[in-house]
Amino acid sequence: MGAALHRIQLGSALAAFGIGFTVPFLYVYVAQVRGLGAGTAGVVLAAFAMAALVVLPVVGRMIDRRGPVPVVLAASLLGAVGALCLGVASTAATAVLSATLLGAGTAVLQPALATMIVWCSTPLTRTRAFTMQFFLQNLGLGVGGLIGGQIVDEHRAGSFLLLFSIEAVMFLVLAGVALTVRLPHSSVVTDQAPDAEGATGGGGMRALLRHRAMVQLCVLGFVLFFACYGQFESGLSAYGVEAAGISPSTLGVALAANTAMIVIAQFAVLKLVEQRRRSRVVALVGLIWTVAWLAAGYAGLGHGSAAMATAAFISTYALFGLGEAMLAPTVAPLVADLAPARMVGQYNSAFALVKQLALAVGPAVGGPMGATLHGPYIVTFVLFSLLISVLALRLGRVLLPQQDKPEPVGSRVVAVRLPEEEAAPVATEAVPVMGAVEEPARA
Repeated sequence: MGAALHRIQLGSALAAFGIGFTVPFLYVYVAQVRGLGAGTAGVVLAAFAMAALVVLPVVGRMIDRRGPVPVVLAASLLGAVGALCLGVASTAATAVLSATLLGAGTAVLQPALATMIVWCSTPLTRTRAFTMQFFLQNLGLGVGGLIGGQIVDEHRAGSFLLLFSIEAVMFLVLAGVALTVRLPHSSVVTDQAPDAEGATGGGGMRALLRHRAMVQLCVLGFVLFFACYGQFESGLSAYGVEAAGISPSTLGVALAANTAMIVIAQFAVLKLVEQRRRSRVVALVGLIWTVAWLAAGYAGLGHGSAAMATAAFISTYALFGLGEAMLAPTVAPLVADLAPARMVGQYNSAFALVKQLALAVGPAVGGPMGATLHGPYIVTFVLFSLLISVLALRLGRVLLPQQDKPEPVGSRVVAVRLPEEEAAPVATEAVPVMGAVEEPARA
């Protein structure tokens, strides 16, 4: 299924390219270009984010019932309509409604595309598949933002309409690409343990919440996104400006350093990551981010020169990028490997929901702290980074060896742990499930 996987990754990258055209300029567009004010711009950004919290709890079951392709098509069309409407929105009501449609479409694409990648990969190829998707998405976002910045003119509303039109076209291109993909049919699981997928009435979120490893991964994911992504454009940037005296242009350089580190390090760290247990890789990320926050502390609270403070602050974003590059081959594939066959979409949606919650809570907590409570802010997120390492090591204790470090084994089937209740009976025969790989008999 290499051709199908490459098409999915290409479509995902093009959609990210379109999103990069508009999202960085959404606040300026609503507040200044349309003259609706900072308050309305804040509501529009909140509507964009809150839409994800509304749709993600229900979209997983749709993916599992209908398949990921129809969901990608619907989300792409929704995103295209939202982008076009936002490009012509001139009132607060139309801007909020358009942002809600765009945010919902963008959010639904995450678990749907992830499920398509799961269906086109095995536990042994999934790490590289998700790594390539992460790399291309970041490249698309970065290039889109760079080109969009050259096109946009805050004195011409037409320049923003062009950006939103390009974004809409990229959504439609993704829909066209999805239509050309021929996915394999997922295996039907017929003899799982009674509590595995809720076959006896405990399905859906109840089954997921009984899955101890998945619950621990969601808790870990929340802390990851809260301590990193949730601070990039809120608490950490506010801290840089207020405590370290960083200029807006230097913030742009820091974000560029983050993207550059991801692009440069992504495939360099892949081989290293593939040779290590996933839980220990995530634990190492926690230590790297601890150093990043200490560097930020030196930038704002140290007594070095302005040049040293600037270098330390930029290195903070670069170290975050290194950690992100290490997470790409670990976290998303692990979600897929933990999911039972009939719940792949629900597991991906649940983890995407955790991410969105962290991205909503992160700025709300970190923004005010970064702007005013400089010392406590750094100490808080140093502790959260160390907590990442602790949670990752605890997660490693409940993962099966082939989940923590996928590799060929002697048996014909690589098993997948199912949501468990410790006393539940376990099927005695290996069951082919989505994400399992059956090796051919050797001569």
